[in-house]
Amino acid sequence: MSEANAITVDVVSDVVCPWCFIGQKRLDKAVAAAGDVDVRIRWRPFQLDPTIPPQGKDRREYMRAKFGSDERIREIHARIEPLGEAEGISFAFDAIKVAPNTLDAHRLIRWAGAAGEAVQNRLVRRLFQLNFEEGVNIGDHAVLVEAAREAGMDASVVATLLPTDADVEAVRTEIATASRMGISGVPCFLLEGKYAVMGAQDVDTLADAIRQVAAAKARGELDKVG
Repeated sequence: MSEANAITVDVVSDVVCPWCFIGQKRLDKAVAAAGDVDVRIRWRPFQLDPTIPPQGKDRREYMRAKFGSDERIREIHARIEPLGEAEGISFAFDAIKVAPNTLDAHRLIRWAGAAGEAVQNRLVRRLFQLNFEEGVNIGDHAVLVEAAREAGMDASVVATLLPTDADVEAVRTEIATASRMGISGVPCFLLEGKYAVMGAQDVDTLADAIRQVAAAKARGELDKVG
């Protein structure tokens, strides 16, 4: 595939956002539906709640404080679960015991990007699975090290870096940049760094946006995309 027919999609997301997991599945389908467009995916950080302490919070108590009642939480989960099922996701919300701070997960995703697009994609998918389908605490360093190993990263290097402040400020700067760009909710799909598709849009919408931007880029008319 030629460089002219390649586009980059930066996915701004948080690995504890259920809509981001749904969006990831839909993006995969959209890329497949976009035909011969060469799509390069990069995962960018966002934190739904950066105030959660490093050790996390009891998720049930956290959700009650956020939404007011168990009934309201059940309503929210009941709305999301069938949408996930349609994308092959088995949401297990009741299995999630800890609401984690995701800063370390985003550091790991950043390091995975340095190891290559395929490694980063594998890692992000695994973190979504661990949190939403297995109820595992993705704020736990041991969990992150094992996820890194499964994604094909050097787990010993990850284990050495996680307890340090390596790339903490870099990740926070990226999150701040997203905020300055007006991104207040996720997922957000940034095509060629110029055009944003907000939310977990349906596959056809995403695929159409990918095709439009790729065609405009190939014609040298990227700035004219509507």
